[in-house]
Order: sequence, then C-alpha cells, then structure tokens
Amino acid sequence: MKATRLHRLDRWLYRGGRPNRLARAINRVWATVFAAGILGTGRMVTLRVKGRRTGRDVSFPLVVADLGGERYLVAMLGQDTNWVRNVRAAGGRAVLRYGRTEAVRLEEVEPGSRAPILRRYLAVSPGGRTHIPVDQEAPLEEFERIAARYPVFRVTPA
Repeated sequence: MKATRLHRLDRWLYRGGRPNRLARAINRVWATVFAAGILGTGRMVTLRVKGRRTGRDVSFPLVVADLGGERYLVAMLGQDTNWVRNVRAAGGRAVLRYGRTEAVRLEEVEPGSRAPILRRYLAVSPGGRTHIPVDQEAPLEEFERIAARYPVFRVTPA
C-alpha cells in the first residue's frame, strides 16, 4: 500500500482529530499488545490514567520519544486528545505498561521547549507523521511554529 493511501486511511480513522469506532477498536488491540511488552522495545507503551469523568482507568497506546536521556509522550492529535485531558485532570499521575508496570508522573513541557522533542517523535513514530504537519527532516524552526498545538509530557518516575 502506498504511503499516500496509508495517510488517507490514518486521516479517515482520526477524522476531526478523534478516533472513529474502527480506530478505537484498533487502539484497544494495540494497547493490549504494548502493555504485554510483546514487541519488546519499551518505545511502544500503554498509558493508563484515571478517566476525568468516570474515574475508571482508561488505556491508550502511545509511542515514547527519547531525547537527551529523557522520555516523552506526544499527543499527535493535539490539545483535545482524551488522554491529555485525563492526564491533566489526574495531576500527571499515570501508569506506563510495556511488559512491566511503571507508576509515572507526566510533566507538561512548555511549548518553547517542544520542537526538538516533536522532531524526535516523528523520527520514532511513523503513525505520528500523518498528524503532525511537518516533515521529520525539517529545520527546528518549522517545529517551533506548530509546537503549541501538540502537548508533550516528560515521563518521570512517580
């Protein structure tokens, strides 16, 4: 399948910046696979956080971007992503699962510091390339222009 077809499919799955029914089902499968550590890299994780409305644990499959010895989670769908809202409501308290379970604190990175993290994220997350409108090889200035639209969280041990 050509990259353009994959991009169209990905955009359809997340039309309006939100996953449709099929995307939610696919995300549930990936969350299970990532949590089990089946792929074994530690880069693909399942974020578990308390839902802001229900109080129940909600899981999301994510890709970890590593930079300068730190780990980061990036919201490829932007500010209105459910996991971002839930993390903010939970005061940054969450759990990462990737074959093991790690209680973490997610600290939001200021927009002025996000550009190099966003670039690294695109280098390690092919799925993110469809949603973040900058080429992964672009100069940092291009990432700086869009950084405020894409929340980034530093992962620290709880």
